[in-house]
Amino acid sequence: MTNKVIYPGTFDPLTNGHLDIIQRAANMFDEVVIAVAASPSKNTMFSLEERVKLAQQATQAMPNVSTKGFSGLLVDFARDEKANLLVRGLRTTVDFEYEFGLTNMYRRLLPGLESIFLTPAEEYAFLSSTIVREVAIHGGDISNFVPKVISDAVKSKVSP
Repeated sequence: MTNKVIYPGTFDPLTNGHLDIIQRAANMFDEVVIAVAASPSKNTMFSLEERVKLAQQATQAMPNVSTKGFSGLLVDFARDEKANLLVRGLRTTVDFEYEFGLTNMYRRLLPGLESIFLTPAEEYAFLSSTIVREVAIHGGDISNFVPKVISDAVKSKVSP
């Protein structure tokens, strides 16, 4: 049996913190699927298609990692992918509280769906997509926080 895990998120944009979790998951599991959520309730900088493409470009050197966009419930995506394991990143106790509630809901909706939590490397513990967007919008340098392909894409969105 292969170990297939889903790493879900909005990834607007994908950060080096996300890549840290993805790389570590890729070292632990046979297959990692980055599940890019449509997130229609969020005002995203990038479209779903753009976020999927950027994640694919940022992870192209990882042979056991694939990227797929989805809309609707994560549990339906997991069922369609025949995966029963989610990887989630935790930076703070606030993240834990939120993820704990989601995990219990997922179990109600899809019994057998398990979640594992990874904490980021120390240098990424502060990093979030929101912070990256805010720094970029205000003209700051984000090159240490995201892969070059994503830095270039963000700059093209925020440049006048």
